[in-house]
This record gives sequence, structure tokens and C-alpha cells, in this order.
Amino acid sequence: MRLKDKVALITGGAAGIGKATAQRFIEEGARVIICDVNQEAGEAAVQELGASVEFYQVDVTNRQAVQAWVDGVVEEYGRVDVLVNNAGVLRDNMLVKVKGGELIKQMSEAEFDLVIAVNLKGVFNCTQAVAPHMIKQGEGVILNASSVVGLDGNFGQTNYVATKAGVIGMTKVWARELGRHKIRVNAVAPGFIATEMVMQMPEKILEGMVARIPIGRMGQPRDVANAYLFLASDEASFVSGAVLRVDGAIVVGT
Repeated sequence: MRLKDKVALITGGAAGIGKATAQRFIEEGARVIICDVNQEAGEAAVQELGASVEFYQVDVTNRQAVQAWVDGVVEEYGRVDVLVNNAGVLRDNMLVKVKGGELIKQMSEAEFDLVIAVNLKGVFNCTQAVAPHMIKQGEGVILNASSVVGLDGNFGQTNYVATKAGVIGMTKVWARELGRHKIRVNAVAPGFIATEMVMQMPEKILEGMVARIPIGRMGQPRDVANAYLFLASDEASFVSGAVLRVDGAIVVGT
């Protein structure tokens, strides 16, 4: 019961790593409040996870909606102990694609802007809404979803890599700014994880992913959830400003 009586917020908690993290936190005694833009998936997650979880439909790009969510949770429970900034989207495309010397395709401005808004600004919005409450209570933990591609780069992911590298930068800044208030801030950088979205990819692509992982398998959402659990717990009381890779020693290349 490493999170007994802790109040934890998890964005993008209706599926994948977010839902696995909610499950893991509940198992360790936390009261979990998830948000997601997908109302149907959020309600299904509550049915699956049980009475220790609540769901709010929140778009993390909407600062007013985020503030209302956070303030509502604090009004109900009196505090927020853990924030997991997990919500994220993908819109992969090459910066430019040229054939025969002619430009035939490129990442659109809309693809770039959406990923920045959700994966980077969304993390900023949620953290800025939560931080004053944690400062007031004199402690807290903020955990941010980065990725190995934020450290290594990846073909066709200019927008996504920019956000995940940016999250690492913000994590290090906030660890310094908020440390005096006994607030720890860390990032987790997953590799290839077998979420619902990933497993819909063609078998050949999945085989190629596994071939890059020395441990020889895809990660499971629970593998990442366990990393979040460690960082959220008192066992990590002297860990802040860190980036924890959960990737099976993956080699990311072109």
C-alpha cells in the first residue's frame, strides 16, 4: 500500500499506459481521478477499475477546463498528492518528402500544432493548475510522460519528438523551481509499449519494433505503470529531475 490514501490525477487515463497506471495506483491504495477526451472510454475504464476511480471528460489543451477539473478535485478531497501527465497524441509525418527533386508531401501545420498543444502545452496546463495546491499543502509529486524518442529522435516524428524533448526540459526546470516546496518532478521515457493503439499496427511493423529491443519483447503498459508507481512513492523520496527509461534497452534508429 505504497500510495495509501493518496489522491492521484492521471491525464489520458481511459486507456493504455494511463489506465494501467490508474490500476496500479489503486492496487497500492490511492484514490485515482482520471481525465480523458473520450467519454465512452472513460466511463468504460471506471466500470473496469471500480469504486476507487472517478472520471472527468477534460481536454488538456483547454486551460479553463483543466483548472476546473483540478479545483473540483481539491474541493472534494482537500488535496492532490500525485499528478501523472500522461495524455498524448501522435500525428506522424516526414518534415518533407521529395521524389525526383519535387516536394510531394510534408508534415502539415495542423499536425504539428495539435501534437504540440496536447503533448507539451497540455503538460504545462495541468502542472500549472496543480502546482499551487501542492505548494500550499507542502508536498507533491509530478510525473511527466516523455519517450525514448525525446532522447534519441525518430524518423517521421518531428512534432512528437519536439514535445517529448520539451517535456524533459520542463521536468528539469520544475524540479528546480518546485523542489523548495518539497515537490518532486520526474519524467518517464517509455520505449515500444504494447498499448491498444500500437497493437493495431501491421504484424511486420511490430516484428521490426521487437527486433530493435535487446530484451526481445514489447513493453507492457504495466511495465510503465510500475515505473510511475516507484516515482510516486516514498521509495523515490530523493529522486527529482530524473528521466527514467523503460525501454528494454531499445536502439532507436532510422
